[in-house]
Amino acid sequence: MQVRLDALSAHLAKRLAPLYLVHGDEHLLAIEASDRIRAAARKADFNERDVLQVDRYFKWNRLVESGQSLSLFGERKLIELRIPGGKPGKDGSAALQAYAKTVTEGDTITLITLPRLDGDQKKSAWFSALDGVGVTIEAPVVDRTRLPAWIADRLAAQGQSADGDSLAFLADRVEGNLLAAHQEVQKLGLLYPIGLLRFEDVRDAVLDVARYDVFKLGEAMLAGDAARVARMVEGLRGEGESPVLVHWAVTEEVRALFRAKLGVANGQPLSTLLRSLRVWGARERVFEGAMRRLSLPVLRDALARCAEIDRIVKGLRSIGSQPMGDAWTELSRLGLLIAGRGTAA
Repeated sequence: MQVRLDALSAHLAKRLAPLYLVHGDEHLLAIEASDRIRAAARKADFNERDVLQVDRYFKWNRLVESGQSLSLFGERKLIELRIPGGKPGKDGSAALQAYAKTVTEGDTITLITLPRLDGDQKKSAWFSALDGVGVTIEAPVVDRTRLPAWIADRLAAQGQSADGDSLAFLADRVEGNLLAAHQEVQKLGLLYPIGLLRFEDVRDAVLDVARYDVFKLGEAMLAGDAARVARMVEGLRGEGESPVLVHWAVTEEVRALFRAKLGVANGQPLSTLLRSLRVWGARERVFEGAMRRLSLPVLRDALARCAEIDRIVKGLRSIGSQPMGDAWTELSRLGLLIAGRGTAA
């Protein structure tokens, strides 16, 4: 029997099935589903736990033996069978089908966990046998378009909320990593009280110290603060920050400026461009200032410099006859170009 992930808690509150099969690509959701099942089992006095891990040396008769063995103290038992490879093989398939025939409601609950199963696996004899006697829960991938809403639901569960810009910022920072998103939501719950979170609070909490400094470098560039840019580049270098990360952060700002400037030149509305480039909040003002300050030719030159610095940080030969430069020196020059040496369009 299939039970949706969002309906699992309601199901567990009503009754416990003798067998649960949890599978899916979303590791965090699979862990949480398994945790809820374990908690419900403990509440129902299934206090003994037997964990079986399937590997190349696993003997499938251990599953049958675990199900048949009685507790020394007569306690109810939770058997966990973990199949990290997702494919039980010929022997495992036969063992799981045989085990399914022995499953009844009583003093034993079985929890089987696997990664995502494809269509053929879901049509297999062993899967059908298990699904026929128990409950199957899939932990589906939360795609990028649904991630802000997922984060909003998690914040609401701890009494907090955030506007659309903050949710989109969070989704961008975690790069689709649900476990990272979960950790950031928990951090916000520890740092800030119940209620609406400000964008600035979300931004400052999500970026760790090193990444925060790197992104502040981008802000200094956009604001045209050349002296601050020079100080920050030297500070990041002195702290041992990777030039790869600094180059990435600076290049992202240059690309965004170029796309916005080119889009405006082609007649696109600035507000639409800024939204597509995820420029919002306090950054919007300094970004618009940089656009007014910098011309398309200057930004094309900056992009060419980004490409050259990319070759430097990767240890590749410079294009043409020029010798390979120093990454940090070139990053400083690029930052200063964006901060104060551009000409208005």
